[in-house]
Amino acid sequence: MIREFGEGVRMLFRGFGTWRRRPGLMALGLVPAVIAGVLLLAALIPLAFSLWTIADWATPFADGWAEPWRDLFRGVVGIVLFAAALALAGAVFSALALAIGDPFYQRIWRAVETDLGDPPASDGGGFWSALGEGIRLVLLGVLVAIVVLLLGLIPLVGGILGPVFGVLLSGRVLARELTGRAFDARDLSPADRAALFRGSRARVLGFGAATQLCFLVPGGAVAVMPAAVAGATVLARSLLERTPIAAAAHPPAPHPPTPHPPTPHPSTPHPPTGSA
Repeated sequence: MIREFGEGVRMLFRGFGTWRRRPGLMALGLVPAVIAGVLLLAALIPLAFSLWTIADWATPFADGWAEPWRDLFRGVVGIVLFAAALALAGAVFSALALAIGDPFYQRIWRAVETDLGDPPASDGGGFWSALGEGIRLVLLGVLVAIVVLLLGLIPLVGGILGPVFGVLLSGRVLARELTGRAFDARDLSPADRAALFRGSRARVLGFGAATQLCFLVPGGAVAVMPAAVAGATVLARSLLERTPIAAAAHPPAPHPPTPHPPTPHPSTPHPPTGSA
């Protein structure tokens, strides 16, 4: 399992390797990430300065507690709130970047598929498909943020469990969404995709957790997004190679039956002709 987790992390580094082969294309992928990052920072910075006020408002029952327990408790609540906000922010950033930069990321995906050989004929959806995936990503991000908040309220261990599970759950969601284009291009059903992920849980988690941790570094989300798209394509190809569902999903087209020459019918004998 640890080896598979590390293999997933390596998929992200292989995505960074695309910079060496196609630097101009990867640089274009920074443009939508910058736009999404600026929009997100405009919301996160005021939130960061308001965390103590929010924690104070959310814990009125602690007003009568003795010091330093009250401040310590509210500090932990503030950390948990920020971890939940980061989990949601990662999903919102990815959704914005994928929707804004769909043409750029489609070209990166296609280039990686071509480099790996035998690319699919389909383009794997378009703007509306990316928008739908983005909305789903935001909704999943909200669910992850709620889980992080609930875990963070567990006494003693909540301050650790919340952020850790936030990274793991957010990473899993990211990995599933970023591989969506490769699977859309191959017309895989939800059941097929579930089978692929089920066969490589640790690998998917390793890629997603590494990507999410990079997103948490200031400026990291912008710098990593093109590599994450490229790495997710490599990850999707590796899942398709490991799991037999890929072959079952696209059976070879049946060959038309070979026509057989018509069977000659015995000719009816004609009466001999002769003179009367």
